[in-house]
This record gives sequence, C-alpha cells and structure tokens, in this order.
Amino acid sequence: MVKWWLAVGKPDHWQIAFQYGSIWGLKATPRQETLWESLSEGDNVLFYATIPVSGVIGYGAVRTKFRQDRPLWPQEVEEGRVIWVNRFEFDVKYCLPQEKWKSDKVVSYKIIPRSGFQIVSEEFANEIVKALMPKPLGEEAKEKKQVSPHEDIKAKLLEIGRIQNFIAEGEYGVDGRQLDVVWRRVERGSPTYVFEVQIGGDLQHAMGKLKHAYDLWNSNIFLIVTEKDVAGAHELLAGTFHEIRDKIRIIKAEDIDELLKRKKAYRDYEISLGIS
Repeated sequence: MVKWWLAVGKPDHWQIAFQYGSIWGLKATPRQETLWESLSEGDNVLFYATIPVSGVIGYGAVRTKFRQDRPLWPQEVEEGRVIWVNRFEFDVKYCLPQEKWKSDKVVSYKIIPRSGFQIVSEEFANEIVKALMPKPLGEEAKEKKQVSPHEDIKAKLLEIGRIQNFIAEGEYGVDGRQLDVVWRRVERGSPTYVFEVQIGGDLQHAMGKLKHAYDLWNSNIFLIVTEKDVAGAHELLAGTFHEIRDKIRIIKAEDIDELLKRKKAYRDYEISLGIS
C-alpha cells in the first residue's frame, strides 16, 4: 500500500536536494533507520521547509532508496562525514518556484515538523496537496473538458517535463514577458528548454519570446503550432526571425499528444519491470 510521508528540512537543504538530482536523506538513528526501512518505492513525500519558510512547498514520489558514503549537505561537507546516510531519490510531482516558497507555502495546525521524517495519513496529505496545487485535484477531471487547446498542450508539456525529471513550470516570467512552459535541470538554473504554444493568434509575438529566451540563456527553443500555422512559422523564420532559423524546432500540437502517450507507456513499462 502506498504511504505518505512528511520530510522536514532547512530551505537550503531543499535547494541542494533539488539541485543534485532530487535526493533526500535520513540519519542512521534507530528510529530513522526503521522509518527508512518502511519507505517504499512509489510512496509519496510532502516537502516541508523550516524557518523562515515554515510550510509545505511541494511533493513527490519515491523512486529509489540507497545508502550513501559521500557528503552532500553543508554540515556534512564541513565535518567531512555523512550524517544523512539513508537516502532516497524522488520524482518531483509539484513544487513551488523558490521565490514563492514563503508566500505560497501551505501551513496546517496538524503539521508538527519534528524528527525530520514522519508518516502522515493519506487524507491529510490530500488536503495539503489540494491547497498547494494551482487547481484542486478533485476537479481536474471535470475541468479537463473545458480547458482550451492552448492550456491543454501546456499541461501536457509540463507533464512530459516532469516525467523526464526536469523542473517544469508554466507562465515563467522574464523581463516582463510570460513564457508558456520552461524545463529546468536545477531549481536555481536557467531554463534548458523553452516552449511557446501558439494555437492560432500572433506567431510573431511567440517567435519574439523564443528568440529572447535563446539570446538570454541559449535555451533549446520550441514552437508548438497546428498544421495550418506551420507554413506561416517557416515564412517568419525565412525573414524576420532568420537568426534563429537553425535553432528553433517547430512541433505540431498533435505530436505533443503522441509524445505524452509514449512517455507514459515507457514509464509504466519501466515500473512494471521494477527498473524505474
């Protein structure tokens, strides 16, 4: 049976955890050793950041467990020894952008952030996740039919990014502009992949945002369009935006649907073989 856990740590420890491949650790005390032994692949974990954040900033699912003999966190590095020896790798299902940790974190009188790691009820965890997510999870299926094609493709790009273990974020702000979707490798890093979804509308504006992202970060840039806009996009790349003609990739919206289906199938197959 899948369990829910609350992992408690300092904000800078969470920053390092996300930066180095989404890893968390427990001390080798008898109590935490027992908890780590009870932790299973596929279990869910709430991320709790202590003062000055003091709240839940995200959640994820356990991928693998392992013991480590190399220091990672500042105290370990300073002392030259491993303190949190019992570690696990996790997939981030959702995490607030770092700049919103303090303002948008979720707090509850039911949370007692003691001991660094503890099991919590599924009912309680679902309450926290619903408060954390931009939209209530219980309404997701109902709202799916009402979502616009533009938002639907964005949601799929976010899911694909998370499957690939990127930090995927929508409506990413830069210099007064909003990029539809970005994927980052580390929490504080620049976007590695940038996507603009243009289902009809102003292709030139979307191209301008992608060019800016390339100029600023040297990101991999992608324009998602319907079949009817492919020719228009290539026309702009032959003229106004010739500088990024060899840098940008144009993908049809239906190919994003197919990519997500294949990603899910591949992930599920790995899970069935026990090698995810």
